[in-house]
Amino acid sequence: MLIYPAIDLLGGRCVRLRQGDYAQETVFSDDPAAVAREWVRQGADRLHVVDLDGAKRREPVNGATIQRIVGAAGVPVQLGGGIRSEEHLRLVFSWGVRWAVLGSKALQDPEWVKRMAHEYPDRIILGLDARDGFVATEGWLETSTTKATDLAKLVENAPLAAVVYTDIAKDGMMAGPNFEALLEMRAATKLPVIASGGVTTLDQAKRLAKAGTYAAIVGRALYEGTVTLGELLGLCDQAGTPERTL
Repeated sequence: MLIYPAIDLLGGRCVRLRQGDYAQETVFSDDPAAVAREWVRQGADRLHVVDLDGAKRREPVNGATIQRIVGAAGVPVQLGGGIRSEEHLRLVFSWGVRWAVLGSKALQDPEWVKRMAHEYPDRIILGLDARDGFVATEGWLETSTTKATDLAKLVENAPLAAVVYTDIAKDGMMAGPNFEALLEMRAATKLPVIASGGVTTLDQAKRLAKAGTYAAIVGRALYEGTVTLGELLGLCDQAGTPERTL
């Protein structure tokens, strides 16, 4: 299982939200690039960045900060938040971002997402943020009537790199992942599934790895020290590297 330390950006700072609620913000650093360097120093070989301002404004916003993160980290970065057009894709890729996460746009126009996957093979990641199993959009401010598993099935034949699955009820709550929902997603699609939200302890990470989870994004638990990156990477070394490496 691969590990992505998370860096969520709001107003140029590194923050974490609870359940995607912008009113429940905790600021962890005013220097996200320094945070990126520290995760890499501890062994991270990839990072997950979310442009929370971009998610609200429906366009990438924190370009300067993201470029500093990419430059400081020197490892592949995946970015989500506000990416809704091919122009946006070209922009974020020009910043040095390796993978772009498409969420809200995937619900609105899945055929476009498939076209972009063919245009940029293995560089597009499907971002499925779910509330009670249904896709949430607009920076998690709205919930659709489409099941996350159905949307994954709809686009899985395109050359997408992976699907990031986030259970909003678990995100930032330090209460553990939604293992059942993740199992359902893995059963529903042939795409590699990256688990996001809720990982708090090493035992929970072990359970994800044992279940064959491709990768996990870990945020608040790392920042608050309930688990260390070294522990997670050590676990993953024991479990072995997935056959398909992004």
